[in-house]
Amino acid sequence: MGRPELVPGLEGIKAIYFDLDDTLCAYWDAAKTGLRKAFGDHPDLTVPMDLMLKEWAIAFSEFVETIGKTHWYEKYLKSGDLTRAELMRRTLERVGIFDEDLALDLSNRYHVERHAALDLFPESIEVLEKLRGFWPVGVITNGPADIQQMEIEKLNLRPYFDHVFIEGEMGFGKPDERVFALARKAVGCEPGEILMVGNSYKHDVVPALENGWKTVWVRRPSDVPPSSRTGRPEEKPATGPEPTLIIKDLAEIFA
Repeated sequence: MGRPELVPGLEGIKAIYFDLDDTLCAYWDAAKTGLRKAFGDHPDLTVPMDLMLKEWAIAFSEFVETIGKTHWYEKYLKSGDLTRAELMRRTLERVGIFDEDLALDLSNRYHVERHAALDLFPESIEVLEKLRGFWPVGVITNGPADIQQMEIEKLNLRPYFDHVFIEGEMGFGKPDERVFALARKAVGCEPGEILMVGNSYKHDVVPALENGWKTVWVRRPSDVPPSSRTGRPEEKPATGPEPTLIIKDLAEIFA
């Protein structure tokens, strides 16, 4: 099979980077499944599930907004265990439960169920197979080092990546420009010859554009975190820069 042709607008691309969660795999769907199973199946938790999900969403949003400025960030980079348990502890406190052991148990159940439910989008492997051997392909993903490595291994993605950049291993993540500088150096291409494919306008599209890369914004109806206040996927600000291409399926990058 010959080199596949990319769609108009992506001419001259010599290297391609993908985001991982909700670009190649359905992370938020898995997270929702994990939360429902953790809260719904625990014998010592009598709080209604809908209330637990609501309070978890609030606690999650508050924690995410501050974690990068606190001592929790260093812990988060190395492992998702401690911050996930802390989030459960804060969730339980919001419903009047002060039980460290229960928080840890819920955290572990959520982690196990989320990981079990995690799966690739149907077209992901087909797209990576078509790219392999014709372009250097890498992944740039935010998250704890251990969790992201577990996801890559579970989904059998390692053979498709020439380069792997994980926030937890670098000590910083997207949208930090250092991420894109390291990724560019790894492939040895000019900025306009590199493509970033990701689901986050804020963390994937905007910083890639600011670094001179071409961008593909993947917008799926399922891309709604359990902490979402709107229940809708991320929107582009009216004055925000335009991505090179907007798609709903990864296969749309091919002509």
